[in-house]
Amino acid sequence: MSLSTQPATHKRARKAVFASWIGTTIEYYDFSGYGLAASLIFPTLFFAGTDPAIATLLSLSTFAVGYIARPIGAVVFGHFGDRIGRKTTLIVTLILMGASTFAIGILPTYSQIGVAAPALLVIARLLQGFSVGGEYGGAVLMTVEHSSGRNRGFLGSLINTGATAGLLLANLAFLLVFQLPDEQLMSWGWRIPFLLSGILVIVGLAARIALEETPAFAEVKQDGAVEQRPIVDVMRNHLRTVLLVALGIIAAGTAFTMTTVFSLSYGKNALGLSSSTMLAVLLPSTVVILVCLPLFGKLADRVGIRKVFLSGAVSLIFLPFCWFTLLDTRNYGAMLLGFALLFVGYSANYAVVPVYFSQVFPPAVRFTGMSVGLTIGLIAGNAIAPSISSLILDATGGWMLIALYMSGTALISIVAGIFLKLPTTTVNQTDSVSPHTAETIVS
Repeated sequence: MSLSTQPATHKRARKAVFASWIGTTIEYYDFSGYGLAASLIFPTLFFAGTDPAIATLLSLSTFAVGYIARPIGAVVFGHFGDRIGRKTTLIVTLILMGASTFAIGILPTYSQIGVAAPALLVIARLLQGFSVGGEYGGAVLMTVEHSSGRNRGFLGSLINTGATAGLLLANLAFLLVFQLPDEQLMSWGWRIPFLLSGILVIVGLAARIALEETPAFAEVKQDGAVEQRPIVDVMRNHLRTVLLVALGIIAAGTAFTMTTVFSLSYGKNALGLSSSTMLAVLLPSTVVILVCLPLFGKLADRVGIRKVFLSGAVSLIFLPFCWFTLLDTRNYGAMLLGFALLFVGYSANYAVVPVYFSQVFPPAVRFTGMSVGLTIGLIAGNAIAPSISSLILDATGGWMLIALYMSGTALISIVAGIFLKLPTTTVNQTDSVSPHTAETIVS
């Protein structure tokens, strides 16, 4: 069955891109903001009284906790996304995601209520992860299923720029509050970035409420092909594909979390650099992602999405060593180059994830299959990477094993990409795809 049997208008596609993009932006604003706070602020606010290294490890562990709830959210929201529709489900995930992030901004700290503070933090983080479990997969489908076959790679890559936009907004928000005196920062300043999430949620809700349901789901509903238990069908008939999707996303997830979360604690603890210095390197380097994602998406529409995906994964075998070597110079220009190089490889690999991983599942279970696969992979990649790397750094005092760990995740994604192939029938039935385009998409 095709992704859509009716032509997708440019206007509807643009609306779908924005509605999906804003959700992805909020998702990564929330998660990037939490990662920053978990690395630099929460050890003092929520884990006071313990050794600084242990406090940092505990704080980064709460960052990982959010990923534990993701598979549950993927199953729950995937169920409703495949049963009642993409649009309604995405409105719910957005509201819950914004509410949980706002709640973090009003939590009392350890000095105010003791051990109840980190407990509440974990609960809020679990709710954040639960909502995100269905957010990204649904946002991707909202765009891919509204677009035509010729430009799905490009439009899908635009959704992924939301991750960088969210990262930039979160870093800018924290960079501004870091200018406050320490006493004000630790008393109330740190709360501002979390509270600002409410503004983004309002914008996102307005965009999603005005959006139509995707043609693909409308077709499934019209044909009476809606799955009553999509997770059962996915586990019974598409488990191999789910596992390959999970393995395929590991490299990009690890690279993103290492650069945006672990790099801050590495700069502070291993290089003796201030948080503001590290953010001053990280922020401008993310422009590389904003530029490269659409370029690689466009390239994928011409030469094939698997070729671009695998090329990016191969580069991530070697680039972590370049990144750490340049970071250790403590020279601003060299550090900036290190981030930029790693971000190019990451962009090539991640740009095609939306169009690649969505089309390997049939429309009736696409929301569930993609969401479950991605969340499992993000736990194996994003969630544990900062904690594992902190343990390695504490045990060895160096970065070599950390770089090898990152390279290992790239190898895993390469293997997954080799075995994960798009069904030819799915691509050939794509709306308005020329024979040449269909051939390159499958490649």
